[in-house]
Amino acid sequence: MNVRIARPEDAHAVIDIYNHYVLTTAITFEEHPVLESDMAARMRNVEAAGLPWLVAEVEGVVVGFAYAGKWNARSAYRYSAESTVYVAHDNRAKRVGSTLYENLIARLKEAGYHTLIGGIVTPNEASIRLHERFGFVKTALFREVGFKFGQWRDVGYWQRNL
Repeated sequence: MNVRIARPEDAHAVIDIYNHYVLTTAITFEEHPVLESDMAARMRNVEAAGLPWLVAEVEGVVVGFAYAGKWNARSAYRYSAESTVYVAHDNRAKRVGSTLYENLIARLKEAGYHTLIGGIVTPNEASIRLHERFGFVKTALFREVGFKFGQWRDVGYWQRNL
């Protein structure tokens, strides 16, 4: 598996992975497929903020992605970031998420970040296990803050210091 910084031409593979979750799960609160041009813009915004957007490849095929975003725009939060990791649904349980997280955390540490926060729509045992394997601790639960597929959804936040 190769992990590298995402390139603009990766937007198509990224939306293929992401839109599966948009359309079939509640783990993202987006309700409509994301266009390739919109995903490319999101990728550029992360890069412009000086944060990493990574992709994992197996034999040249993108099988997952991870990125960090600013936790909050106010300056005192400048050492905190929010992480996102998605793995192609047919590549789960192959250490793709773990490999991406290892790389993302290393890059954020190197860049001087202090705190990493992961938001998880619950229930999502696979994501909770991934975060806790990397030392994240549950710090908050917001009840019924999203409504998708006819149900109210909770969002938990897990945090770790780098």
